[in-house]
Amino acid sequence: MAEKQKTVSQDVVFLGTGLHTGVECTATVKAAAAGEGIKFKRIDLENTPIIPALAENVVDTARGTVLGVKDATVSTIEHLMAALQALHIDNAIIEIDGPEMPILTGNARPFFDGLKNAGTTELDANREYYEVTEKIVYSEPERGVEIVAYPCDTFKVDVKINYDSPLLRNQYASLDCLCKFDEEIADCRTFCFFKEIEMLAQANLIKGGDLENAIVIVEKQINQADVDKVAKLLNKENLYVAEKGYACTPDLYFNNEPARHKLLDIIGDLTLAGMPIKGHIIATLPGHKANTEFAKLIRKEIKGRRGQQAPRIDINAVPLYDINQIKKILPHRYPFQLVDKIMSISEDEIVGIKNVTNNEPFFQGHFPEEPVMPGVLHIEAMAQCGGVLALSSVEEPERWSTYFVSMDKIKFRRKVVPGDVLVFKLKLISPIRRGIVHMSCLAFVGNQLATEAELMAQIVKNK
Repeated sequence: MAEKQKTVSQDVVFLGTGLHTGVECTATVKAAAAGEGIKFKRIDLENTPIIPALAENVVDTARGTVLGVKDATVSTIEHLMAALQALHIDNAIIEIDGPEMPILTGNARPFFDGLKNAGTTELDANREYYEVTEKIVYSEPERGVEIVAYPCDTFKVDVKINYDSPLLRNQYASLDCLCKFDEEIADCRTFCFFKEIEMLAQANLIKGGDLENAIVIVEKQINQADVDKVAKLLNKENLYVAEKGYACTPDLYFNNEPARHKLLDIIGDLTLAGMPIKGHIIATLPGHKANTEFAKLIRKEIKGRRGQQAPRIDINAVPLYDINQIKKILPHRYPFQLVDKIMSISEDEIVGIKNVTNNEPFFQGHFPEEPVMPGVLHIEAMAQCGGVLALSSVEEPERWSTYFVSMDKIKFRRKVVPGDVLVFKLKLISPIRRGIVHMSCLAFVGNQLATEAELMAQIVKNK
């Protein structure tokens, strides 16, 4: 049974102070319809602008993830986003009356618990996943930053961090199932180094930070005078850091809590891809900039796949053109006639079918013990289907032929083997002019994309 999209069953309210702004605000998570996605709504601003939680709306990543549309922004959204993802909540409106999400306990725990207790409601729409089909890489070589996604039938994350600090070298964290988020990730808090606090405070940041919502890493023994100076900058009373090490209340939940928090951030930031991911993410020295740039790569892939849905046809229906009618249009004959049926045709689009059987002559050598249809023949079959569309626009089509001019953006997504039914969907990229045909070509087996390409050919009259 297909997995359904979800939203919250009732409003969930979070009240608290922003980590960096120090501004107290209220965020209310409300139900949304299927397909709405996650959106933030600044109810304190004129016209209550809406900010979709999508990677293209990221405007800053200096000390957290900030989304913005025009003059409206909302920051530090990653902990809530991670909780929404962990609970498979696809659609929600977050009404917020300030510029920053409350930091609360500095992790995803209050968001996760609040949303879980409110419950979720299934919606009448299937949940769509972005499935990683080939390796995707984002890297910043000068900083040693790299995020890689590999194909996987579920969502997994491995993280490595390494800071120039004797207290935080080569920490690792892994999550092999979002079902373990509650137990292994939700409690892990944000962190910073004591030596950074003065700089951050002078930059008008971390106004809402304290040892109850952040881990402070103290690399060397410090005197109380330095602590008092920082406390004054933060407008805090009775700030006390006695020894080098990890300063926080309570103590660390895990020995590798910083690495686990970075994993939490990745989950939250990758939610900005706009749909849940099936893939194995391996991140080295990640941060909000790298996370969100990686989410943008996935967004680009998702947009590129829009329209790459298999045509909705009955392959057993009476075809528009059968094999004999196709032979009147195309000059190809055995063993090189690679289109069996044309199911539909319009001014700029055509849908055709190739039934792949074990009797195909190419299987004798490709390969005898592991029959696989050669990729070049996928392209030829798509081109022949496009040829029917192109030649249907001329008189006496049997007196014309089509010849390749160029092939571009070719990708083979899956093997085609005996027993498969290839369904071709080709669409003109531009109108046919001076005999030049430029087409976007897709080949499917069932609902799976097998091959894609952009092909250009020329119609030439036979001598």
